[in-house]
Amino acid sequence: MSIVADLRVRCSWDRVQTRETLRPYLVEEVHELDHALGEADPAAIREEVSDLLLHLAWQLVLAQELGEFTPDDVAGDLEHKMRRRHPHLFDLGPREGWETLKQKENGRGVLEGLPPLPTLLMAYRLQERAASVGFDWPDATGPLAKVREELNELESEAAGRTVEPIGGPPDPRLEEELGDLLFSVVNLSRKLAVAPDNALQRANRKFRERFGAVERRAAERGIDVHRAGLEVLNELWNEIKHI
Repeated sequence: MSIVADLRVRCSWDRVQTRETLRPYLVEEVHELDHALGEADPAAIREEVSDLLLHLAWQLVLAQELGEFTPDDVAGDLEHKMRRRHPHLFDLGPREGWETLKQKENGRGVLEGLPPLPTLLMAYRLQERAASVGFDWPDATGPLAKVREELNELESEAAGRTVEPIGGPPDPRLEEELGDLLFSVVNLSRKLAVAPDNALQRANRKFRERFGAVERRAAERGIDVHRAGLEVLNELWNEIKHI
């Protein structure tokens, strides 16, 4: 914070920054930290945590300049919140679920108050909120059955459909059924204690690596992947998959 305050005085770029101008950089740093966490790279995590701390320092310095709040105010709010949300550990009352305590604080409906999260995370958080008041299966058996049910409904809806060109308007019924299937898969991931975003990132990374290997294997054999066709590419894929 001292460095940020000093740069606000001596650097022309730092001097003109505002909350609005810094927002894109803050979001970028959060995504970079999330990526480093996904890669489990300690050096990268250390660097990205440092970058994020810089932006938090920025927000604290700006708030002080505007006379809105101090770092001590923020720390005090956080300490008070953590005590309030762990009442059984600080002799403040019986143990309660995290989401239940948050809803009591905010006085909102169970599903209200969520920020505009990415779609996959929003599905997870909606289900988590509903589960906090008992609207939940006891284990993964129910979600597994629901996934099968939604898949059957999608298969019935998609049967006999012609493939529409990419970029064309989506079929409302197919879109609805596919959405239900995705929502049920997110619920299954929650009951299996697997973060769906992390699982999908892992799948994306695996696909990228394998397809890259397919391209390299094709190049070694003089095969043009743009003209090879599905049968040839699938044979290469299976070769790579079983290495």
